[in-house]
Amino acid sequence: MSLFHPSSFDSTTEQGVLRLSIAGSFGVAAIAVAFGLFANSSLIIFDGIYGLIDVVMTWLSLLVVRLISMSTNVDALQSRLNQRFTMGFWHLEPIVLGVSGTLMIGAALYAAVNAVDALMSGGREIALGPAIVFAVISIIIESGLALFVRRANRSIGSEFIALDAKNWVVAASMSAAYLVAFVGGWLLRGTEWAWLVPYIDPAILLVVCLFVVVAPLGTVRQALSDILLITPVELQAHVDEVAREIVAKYRFIEHRSYVAKVGRGDQIELFFVVPANDPPRPLVEWDQLRDEIGEALGEESTDRWLTIMFTTDREWTI
Repeated sequence: MSLFHPSSFDSTTEQGVLRLSIAGSFGVAAIAVAFGLFANSSLIIFDGIYGLIDVVMTWLSLLVVRLISMSTNVDALQSRLNQRFTMGFWHLEPIVLGVSGTLMIGAALYAAVNAVDALMSGGREIALGPAIVFAVISIIIESGLALFVRRANRSIGSEFIALDAKNWVVAASMSAAYLVAFVGGWLLRGTEWAWLVPYIDPAILLVVCLFVVVAPLGTVRQALSDILLITPVELQAHVDEVAREIVAKYRFIEHRSYVAKVGRGDQIELFFVVPANDPPRPLVEWDQLRDEIGEALGEESTDRWLTIMFTTDREWTI
């Protein structure tokens, strides 16, 4: 099925919401570039570039979501794709999120430098009429999409959609800043403050860029944490609590746990050191014990990678 087949724009699924967002982003970006060139506004052109980056990164997010979905589908376990990537595709999620946030920050910093250069060069003359029209159109479209995406994510709970919703809020805020700036410039024409008009476009662009730089920092920090496999404190504490209860209940010697969060996936490895003189047990009992541990850890999910091992040799736990 094509990524953009009409039947695949389902607002109740993660992939459907991302497809709708891609279509909206591309439309707004195209409008921004056209109006930006017509109005000679670097502010509006930056809005278009920001939107195009968002289109590319949202498309990559959609591709990763599809790969994760395919890798966790039981019917597809024997597919060639799964045979080549036996560890799944969770690791791609924080990479895409991190790259997306970094690109947004990089584009904003570049635009900020250009804004400072324009301010130092006497400003920039723009056509305020088309600029105001664009700002109004953008606010309506972007605010509507921000509300839609956030509402859809209440039941989906996707990090990708959450970042996308944040991007729409940022875009709507930028458009609101454009409208205030351009209307202000329109009102200043013919007054003693008319000399300020050429500085409005680069000045607001600089403010917007500073805002855009700050917005993705939290996402980039979390993505970097996932890429570096930094252990989540709460998840580690929960796993250790369950493991200690199992050790006490079955009189094992000790346990070792290795926990990481990679995107939406929780990776848990548990090793239990069993006394060498422990009575032999049928394999079915060990499997039942694994089921007990899995249930104690929480509801089973396709986004959880759980490995449970029993050994009498501590070296196997290191």
